[in-house]
Amino acid sequence: MEQFDLIVIGSGPGGYVCAIRAAQLGLKVCCVEKRQTLGGTCLNIGCIPSKSLLHASQIYYDTKNYTDIGINIDNVKLDLSKMMSSKDKSVEGLTDGIQFLFKKNKVSHIQGFGKISGKNEVTILKDDSDQIINGKNIVIATGSEVAVPDNVVIDEKDILSSTGALSLSKVPDELVVVGAGYIGLEMGSVWSRLGSKVTVIEYADRIIPNMDHEISNQFQKILIKQGIDFKLSTAFKKITKKNNKLYISIETKEGQTSEISCDKVLISIGRKPYTFGLNLDEAGVQIDSKGFIITKDNFQTSAENIFAIGDCKLGPMLAHKASEEGTALAEIIVGQVGHVNFDTIPSVVYTAPEVASVGKTEEELKSLGVKYKVGKFPFTANAKAKVMHETLGFVKILSDANSDKVLGVHMIGPDVGNMIAELALAMEFGASSEDIARTCHAHPTLTESIKEAALNVEKRAIHI
Repeated sequence: MEQFDLIVIGSGPGGYVCAIRAAQLGLKVCCVEKRQTLGGTCLNIGCIPSKSLLHASQIYYDTKNYTDIGINIDNVKLDLSKMMSSKDKSVEGLTDGIQFLFKKNKVSHIQGFGKISGKNEVTILKDDSDQIINGKNIVIATGSEVAVPDNVVIDEKDILSSTGALSLSKVPDELVVVGAGYIGLEMGSVWSRLGSKVTVIEYADRIIPNMDHEISNQFQKILIKQGIDFKLSTAFKKITKKNNKLYISIETKEGQTSEISCDKVLISIGRKPYTFGLNLDEAGVQIDSKGFIITKDNFQTSAENIFAIGDCKLGPMLAHKASEEGTALAEIIVGQVGHVNFDTIPSVVYTAPEVASVGKTEEELKSLGVKYKVGKFPFTANAKAKVMHETLGFVKILSDANSDKVLGVHMIGPDVGNMIAELALAMEFGASSEDIARTCHAHPTLTESIKEAALNVEKRAIHI
């Protein structure tokens, strides 16, 4: 039986990063992955392919509208097959890149389904024969899977999860998206740009319910102008197939029922931890009522030498959060002080415009009884946004009323997915809004809106 210092089950952004960092720190590491390719959901059927289609579909959409800036392009046509091929090549390149990094860092990789079969033992189920390996410590980094209503069967042909929505061979005439979260809105945006009539059904009274309310409201208005229809405060009931069409039964909170017809439906009501078949009970690993693995601050489970990171434990289901946990855990295992500041983990919706946030929302601060100040600046007053013809949205900074420490930042606008990093760094170092306001930002850039919003916390913005 081969012996390892660390066995990582799962090669997503949490697992592969944990494996590489542990190897850098001198441990003998093995990463077990059930897929043929490395990278987990994120690289194979999640973050990366969806961003490829978001990028390509936005180029297609913009190209048809370049006449506004003096560029006339006739007969713009969509080649969906090539667009999908480009997506697949991007995915392949990145998954191959992880394989290279494993070799470079001397991380062993075994393909197969790993389950915990003893205190220090993992059994890997393969097509031909099983393999047993031994590890001083075991990390569960198995991620999450699509949550599906009890009365729905995903066939990835007509009734889709995000996986099927990433691989359609034809643009649907009508697409219904069940769930107005990050994934549903991103995929809805892709197919809307490519020609689908998109309708989004959401049980809550607004889109992305956990988002800052002001941002959420503005975001919805923009998406409506882009042609996406919303049915909020509406419950999804069932799907019926008739004459090659799908009929979605819905019910409002007032009890009114109706049907929506469409070609395809995307089920995007969230994700749930993937812990199936891992033998957690016998391994002594406790889970909560929703299936999340319960961990201590050091990511240790109820079993002394077994740890969990990423989507399979509680916390934001974000690739970069899983990576941070993977790095921190590897350092903790070798006796260093690994740490993740969960208050400064950014989140991004990669639509156009993008939406990004880090820290507390206004609603959270109010519920906590924290007194705060607000500084806002619109992209309509930003020079770079004006010349780009991308002036929708604003930057919003929330700071403590007494100390001026930045508590949260929420943005909607062009390239805010990149811009949010500046605020995450500022908050990581405990910056005040004045610290940001006194930092020189290059002109003309979109990031000047951050400086102006910081200035406006004290109502001294220059350009509004």
